[in-house]
Amino acid sequence: MAVTAAEVLVELKPPPQRLFDDSAPVNGRANYLRFRLSPNTAVVLAARVKRAGKEFVGDQRELYLLNEQSGKETPYERLLGDAMAGDGALFTREDAIESAWAVVDPVLDMPRTVYPYKPGSWGPKQADALISGDVNWHNPILVKEQ
Repeated sequence: MAVTAAEVLVELKPPPQRLFDDSAPVNGRANYLRFRLSPNTAVVLAARVKRAGKEFVGDQRELYLLNEQSGKETPYERLLGDAMAGDGALFTREDAIESAWAVVDPVLDMPRTVYPYKPGSWGPKQADALISGDVNWHNPILVKEQ
């Protein structure tokens, strides 16, 4: 079964000094941090590292961290099991829920302008105005898990 997951890519600025003779490679991207929260949590740190040998050139390498715990219950399996067993330790108390709604209700009561956008896109163009200056936004591509 193929599951689609969204990843977030944070491209890092290049270092202020040239580290390798090929510091500006024609293809490939700069150093980056990429992460995915679901369905499989993963973190990737990519950086150019010195290639083995006498030449002072670099290769892009990824350090890939994947959170796989075979044989363990998923968080939802544990939560449902605790609910069926009558264990409320992982559940929020009613007074805490009421306090949370006391914060959210005023926001919901003040309607805001809604900007339509195409389903499956990364939102309306007006959202780009939230990021300005030296910062760039990268729309992560969808990755198909096997």
